[in-house]
This record gives sequence, structure tokens and C-alpha cells, in this order.
Amino acid sequence: MRCLSRCASTLEELEPNITAYRQAWKEAGHPGEGKVFLRAPVYIADTDQAAHDEPEESIMYFYRYLGERLEQSAQSAGVRAVDERTARGQRLQSITYDDALREKIIVGSPERVTDRLMGLKEKLGLDGILCEMNCGTKIPHDQVMKSLQLLCEKVSPRFN
Repeated sequence: MRCLSRCASTLEELEPNITAYRQAWKEAGHPGEGKVFLRAPVYIADTDQAAHDEPEESIMYFYRYLGERLEQSAQSAGVRAVDERTARGQRLQSITYDDALREKIIVGSPERVTDRLMGLKEKLGLDGILCEMNCGTKIPHDQVMKSLQLLCEKVSPRFN
């Protein structure tokens, strides 16, 4: 089983990685295709506008923090591809919220999130999606619980 992280590239650009993984899986003699799950930040609210606005601070904190840690880790002894790691860290620190919304996270009303998740599952041939409901840890608990409730009651049933 392979779990793809949201910091590797844009969600849609994961397809070549999945293809390479499944090819290697078969070449290694394993049965089936090899299961692939996407791990992505997901936030659901009653309206698209609320889903857009509510997680912004938390998500931007997350990408800034992740970028700083990645850039700092490039200075550690034994790290290979230092320039690439430094550049990735800098890109994450300078990502805009609009870029994150477009490329790395899934937010919206239950209908919008369902459509996006179904589209990704179909396009990438995913076996499942692991939803990170409080990316950045700064979304208030009651909002996270409401998002989770909407996921369970309005999004998940469409996948069964």
C-alpha cells in the first residue's frame, strides 16, 4: 500500500508517481495493482464561502511551518539533494492560499468536495482518500467537528 502526501506536488500531478509505483509493484511479482491512498487536507462547510474562509489561517500556518522545517532539514548532515529540498521548502513558504486551494487541498460544500474527491479517485485510480481534517491544527474544534460530520453524513455515502 502506498500513501501519497499532499506536499509532493499538485494533486493532479501525482498520476506518474502512481503509475511508476504500480509498475514496480507488478515487476516485483506482487499480485494485483498495489493499493494507493491519497492523504490530503480536506475541509467541508455548509457553503463554499465558509469552507474557503474558515481554514485559511490554519492551512497557511501549516505550509509555512512545513516549508521552514524542510528548508532547515537541508542543512542537516547527510542530506542529499540539498538544493532541491531547499527550493521545495522555499516554495511551500511562499505558496499563496489560492495556489494551495487549487493544487494541494480540498475545501468546499459537501457537493463540491464530493465532486473533487470522486474526480481525483477516478483520474488517479485511488483506492481511498485519507482526509486530514485540521491541517495546521488551528481550526477551532467545533468547526472541525462540523466538517467531519458533513464528511460522514453527506460525502462518504456517495462513495459506497
